Amino acid sequence: MSKIRIICAVFLCFILAAAFVPGEALSRQNPYESAIITARSEIWKAINDGRCGSATAAIVADGKVVYAEGFGMADREKGIPVRTKTLFNIGSISKVYVATAIMLLVDDGRVSLDRPVTDYLPEFRMADDRYRKITVRMTLNHVSGIPGTEGKNSFGFRYDDNVKRETLDTLARAHLKHDPGAMPVYCNDGFTLAEMIVEQVSGKRYMDFLHERMFRPLGLKNTGIGVGEIKGKPVAFYYDPKTGKKHPPEVLSIIGAGGLSSTAIELCRFMDAFSAKGKLLKNESLAEMRKEQPSAFRGKLRNPTLSFGLGWDMTGLPRYDKAGIQVLGKSGGTGNYSSMVFTVPDKRISVAVITAGRESGAMKIALDVLDAVLVAKKLVAKEEGPVPVVPPKAQKLPQDHISWRGYYANGARLGQVVFDAEKDTAALYAFKGQEKAPAATFIFNNGYYHDNEGNCSYFAKVGNEVYFVNCPSGAGIDMIAMQKVKPLEKPQSLKFDMDNKAWLRRNVGPFEGIMIVESHFARSFLYKDLPGYVLFQGMHRIDSPEFAGMPFDAIRDQAELTLFEKDGLTWAWVSDLLYCPAETATALKTGENSVKIGSDGYSQWLIANEDAVISFTRPERGRIIIFSSDDTATYDSALDTGDAYVAKGSYIEFAGFMNDVFTVKARPATEK
Repeated sequence: MSKIRIICAVFLCFILAAAFVPGEALSRQNPYESAIITARSEIWKAINDGRCGSATAAIVADGKVVYAEGFGMADREKGIPVRTKTLFNIGSISKVYVATAIMLLVDDGRVSLDRPVTDYLPEFRMADDRYRKITVRMTLNHVSGIPGTEGKNSFGFRYDDNVKRETLDTLARAHLKHDPGAMPVYCNDGFTLAEMIVEQVSGKRYMDFLHERMFRPLGLKNTGIGVGEIKGKPVAFYYDPKTGKKHPPEVLSIIGAGGLSSTAIELCRFMDAFSAKGKLLKNESLAEMRKEQPSAFRGKLRNPTLSFGLGWDMTGLPRYDKAGIQVLGKSGGTGNYSSMVFTVPDKRISVAVITAGRESGAMKIALDVLDAVLVAKKLVAKEEGPVPVVPPKAQKLPQDHISWRGYYANGARLGQVVFDAEKDTAALYAFKGQEKAPAATFIFNNGYYHDNEGNCSYFAKVGNEVYFVNCPSGAGIDMIAMQKVKPLEKPQSLKFDMDNKAWLRRNVGPFEGIMIVESHFARSFLYKDLPGYVLFQGMHRIDSPEFAGMPFDAIRDQAELTLFEKDGLTWAWVSDLLYCPAETATALKTGENSVKIGSDGYSQWLIANEDAVISFTRPERGRIIIFSSDDTATYDSALDTGDAYVAKGSYIEFAGFMNDVFTVKARPATEK
């Protein structure tokens, strides 16, 4: 940032002239100059690096928009640039809105945060009696113990209200991964329950409640449901950075957890409602929204962890806490968008960055912009720390390092930690199927393990669990990255051999999002060094011949595996995802093939036993996806058009609605 600040004053005045929204006065002493330069330089770098295709940013201070700008093209085909009123999906920032909706009902005297969820949603139940202890508060601060996220058809191209019923159905056969209140583990489904509570208590549809109680009072005319459902307003489309293909406009049906869209300006204006002069909530509820909501796990790691609030990712950051400045923050990430918003309520300063891109670095950009504002306004001192040595000088491995070796997992990812005492290094290997490859190498220095990119980590044992903990550079907080897979005293086996088995997903809606496509064709694996476990869309501990549960208490979006018999074959539920064995796929014939979606609505599959070129006709809402033998999607009718090449061993998926008929004509690939 220091290099940016030495840009000559002549060019600086010119640059800043375009940065302000119409009507804002220009001044050489403007306290937002450095923040504006930071926003522009970092966002354009993200665009030029391919991390996002377009973006928008805003700063609001004392209720006024002091900076707002769009970057890149919203619609490349039509040559439409991003402007300040262009809509982006904001993902999980939506959680702050549903938390606020709950607090409005608290103000109305109709909801109590510490009453059980079942008092408001009697239809909510789980296969674990502890669910009765889950309170409304626990749905909003990530401590409920609920496994994770309803994935089936919740991310896609159209809104599907069935996701609420499907969430309840999934939870009804699910267990908790920890006692309610025990740990803060990010959980989307809790916010879907909160959305349902708003509807049940208010008697109104969730979006109607938001418009009536929040959007209209705050004058938010460009905040609403996901961009795929928006009509007549400009939206920023997502383009795949590798192929340049334009994705269908995205919709998240889990609105409370992540389904809203907005602009950077309106994000900041909403955040201003949490200032001392808030416009929505009574003083007591406003104070509750600004408080940290800790779990029983607080203080168990070396450094502070994320200070979850009601909907917030953080209710403070160490750097600003030391200066007596409270910062509230929330990030958002979907298949196509990433976003970050910060607000300093006591100073009425808010910063928002939203991008069309999955890995844009929006959080760091927004934090750098916020820091530039606070430094310029002399609310915090500029950090001028020593230049770090990356990596630092290696020290001898500690005596207890051997106890940390073993297998670790996070979601669907499995890794192995190995130590080399002669070289005083540690290595993390990542598995893809049965194969493993080096992912990172660490040296030990001053109590932490450091990689070549300046990241530091450590191992922590809390109770009977071991965690691999990351310490993001400069953040002053700890984040659990992986949890150790514990050896089992009496490992059990499933009734069906799951090693290196291919599975085809069947409950796929044709509107399901691109980011979920990888779940359609899956493989399961067993590992000789991990008896009693199976890897199938995540790691599972085998508890009986038909069931494998969640082995971790601190990992988000876990799932349970249930095997059952159907039509003489073993099928599988992995949380809400339904699979059948790949050998059930019908062979693709040379010539014409007809595929019909049955009364159950399940997707159908063909397998190509030779190289072929296919042409097809499909229903208007139907979808065809081709997977190569190495599990990669090579064709998707949501993105691609025309004939398609299918290599021998490829699988072809047909997703649609009941009684939809697809016609597929196949010819040998050698024909012209």
